[in-house]
Amino acid sequence: MNKRLLISLFIGFLLVIGFFTAFNYIQNGPQSGNAPSALRYSFMWNEKVWSLLSSAKRMSVKKPKPPKGKTPRVNGMLGLESAVDLKNYLVEVESGPKNLKLPVGMFHLIPKSSYSTDFRCIEGWSEETHYAGARFSDFMKHYDLGRKSDGSYYQYVGLETPDGEYYVSIDMESMMHDQTVLAYEMNEAPLSLENGAPIRLIIPIKYGIKSLKRIGRIFFSDSRPPDYWAERGYDWYSGL
Repeated sequence: MNKRLLISLFIGFLLVIGFFTAFNYIQNGPQSGNAPSALRYSFMWNEKVWSLLSSAKRMSVKKPKPPKGKTPRVNGMLGLESAVDLKNYLVEVESGPKNLKLPVGMFHLIPKSSYSTDFRCIEGWSEETHYAGARFSDFMKHYDLGRKSDGSYYQYVGLETPDGEYYVSIDMESMMHDQTVLAYEMNEAPLSLENGAPIRLIIPIKYGIKSLKRIGRIFFSDSRPPDYWAERGYDWYSGL
């Protein structure tokens, strides 16, 4: 019994030492993309796994429509602090040599799409939300965007607030998902300023950090554009 006890204590001691050594390495070791290398590699592994499991056919689960006009939860005001002129608002769009400045009314000319599903925050909460606007794939088709001269699609889409304070980048397949919408309504009411008026992105197959509020600029690229939270150590893919 004494021998077994000593062996158990020794093994336990080694495990504790190993745990604290690993923790110290992760916290104070080399960095990659503003995150500890070990975490960044786990994020990259997560991205590859979810990219394989995801597809343009996978849908966020349909949920009952919330009461009309229910105020959607407001979480974060990054990029929304500056004054905004809603009457003369323009969205800049860049796709290869094509540069457009679109009034919000031009998005209303695209067939309206709407869904009711969960809006999920990376902080751990979720809320059933109904949203409506122009499906991003329809927007691309309507204005002939997102393709290169050889007919192939760009790999990424970048979006920014008008002041450039908040920005995201998303893979093209996710942007062309049927539930990815340039929304101008939530819960059957026009967007509030706090929720991104006059137009925002909603992409329910990603965490809410990707659903950029108040779109000021949209652009297409084959190199991954900057992403606000990925630069601060979060998982870039942020898929669900």
